[in-house]
Amino acid sequence: MDTTSKSGSCFGVVKTRTDFNRICWHGIILLALGLSCATRLKAAEIMQVDVCVFGGTSGGIIAAVQTARLGKSVILLEPGKHLGGLSTGGLGATDIGNKAAIGGLSRQFYKRLGRHYGRDEAWTFEPHVAEQTFLDLLKENGVRFLTGQRLTRVQKRNGQIREIRLESGLACRARMYIDATYEGDLMAKAGVAFTIGREANAQYGETLNGIRPQTPYHQFTVAVDPYVKLGDPASGLLPFIQPAKAGRAGEGDRAVQAYNYRLCFTTNAANRLPLSAPAGFDAARYELLARYLEALLAAGKKPKLADFWHPIWVVPGKTDINNNGGFSTDFIGKNYDYPAASYATRERIAKEHENYIRGFIWFLATNPRVPENIRQEMNTFGPCKDEFPATGGWPYALYVREARRMVSDYVMTEHHCRGQEVAKDPVGLAAYNMDSHNCRRIVKDGRVENEGDVQVPPMAPYPISYRSIIPKANECGNLLVPVCLSSSHIAYGSIRMEPVFMILGQSAATAAVLAMENQVPVQRLAYETLRARLLADQQILEWKPTAAK
Repeated sequence: MDTTSKSGSCFGVVKTRTDFNRICWHGIILLALGLSCATRLKAAEIMQVDVCVFGGTSGGIIAAVQTARLGKSVILLEPGKHLGGLSTGGLGATDIGNKAAIGGLSRQFYKRLGRHYGRDEAWTFEPHVAEQTFLDLLKENGVRFLTGQRLTRVQKRNGQIREIRLESGLACRARMYIDATYEGDLMAKAGVAFTIGREANAQYGETLNGIRPQTPYHQFTVAVDPYVKLGDPASGLLPFIQPAKAGRAGEGDRAVQAYNYRLCFTTNAANRLPLSAPAGFDAARYELLARYLEALLAAGKKPKLADFWHPIWVVPGKTDINNNGGFSTDFIGKNYDYPAASYATRERIAKEHENYIRGFIWFLATNPRVPENIRQEMNTFGPCKDEFPATGGWPYALYVREARRMVSDYVMTEHHCRGQEVAKDPVGLAAYNMDSHNCRRIVKDGRVENEGDVQVPPMAPYPISYRSIIPKANECGNLLVPVCLSSSHIAYGSIRMEPVFMILGQSAATAAVLAMENQVPVQRLAYETLRARLLADQQILEWKPTAAK
């Protein structure tokens, strides 16, 4: 294809950093004006850069910043409308594990947030503050980004990605690519092996994977009849219950841990938007919730709102609300199609999650079958006027806790989390619980039961292998995958935290630049070369219990 610049086009060949800056700002201005590049182009133009980061998550932003700091041209392409992923999309209460395990640019991000709030560091924060902090980082380092860049095709040659094409009409050629999406779309289109769902325990010799024999947490604490007509299986199941067999403990399946939205709500009336029912709201769909409340009351219990969701106060009067209990904001079993779906199907699934959660909140706020104390308290909450203005206060990012996971030559497993196996080529540390939200809601022994929740702490912060963020050598030599890395379901539940994604994003960018400079595929980069640079950039690669706070 001809790569020369054409008259009237949005983008042309990049030969210098000045050219790169010029064309990127040109594209950003067009997008800001609402002018799609696709409407300006009769054929796709080619952007050429050193590194293309696909996915404007927290990990993708840090990868792009690190690339620029190492002196290479970089473009950050985000398929959605907003940057920052969950860190700007409602998850304002950082899941940490151990702060001393967080170094490099990831730690600097939380220090920058701290400066905003007049503290050394801030591990709870408002979404709009995180967004501005990321934008400042991008601007200060000269990183250009484009939103609305949905991937359509990947061209490979001789085992390397040569070019990616986007719906906007833009094509991008880079020497190295980083897939920083939560879904692993670039990885998948590049022909890299991946898996979805839960492995059997037997596959990697684990104990916490696959179908769980018992699920004690986030469970229905009293028996609830699952059938449309009480006691009558022939009448069918209530909404939000899956017609699946319990299965054998430890067996693998395609179930994906539940997604939700992390809600930035407030009780401050001056900053509070009103609660509202979703379009087409039908209270009958929440019969399971009503029965659960009635069963709790019949058992002599006094349910309260905190039993049904978990508000974390990120600043006074403003929350990050998460799932809690047997029936809550997690839309259990309704996300299985999401990981490998088209963009249109994902939008539909995300909207279904939004409608489910809005309906859940509206039911608790208004339905007479809900105890009055819960209704009254729910009506003191509402979305914040000063957050997510483009969506009327609703969070921008669906919490995709897990989607595709790469299958590389090295797979992170429960054994790493427990310290029974130690990666010899670390590019960062993980420190959170082996954590999975529920994966299924089924009928077991004639009652409703959630299945799949796991909450088991690791022994200590543990290393993540460089080999787990690169594909097999015969699959792709110029791609790194710091978010959908090679990991079992249960180990991913420990690794999948925003600070860790930023750590791995920085390490992936460093490896990409060093591989370019040494003219080798990412699989042949000498680890000691990478390690020296990571340490120089204040990444933490080994756990020392006496480490500074």
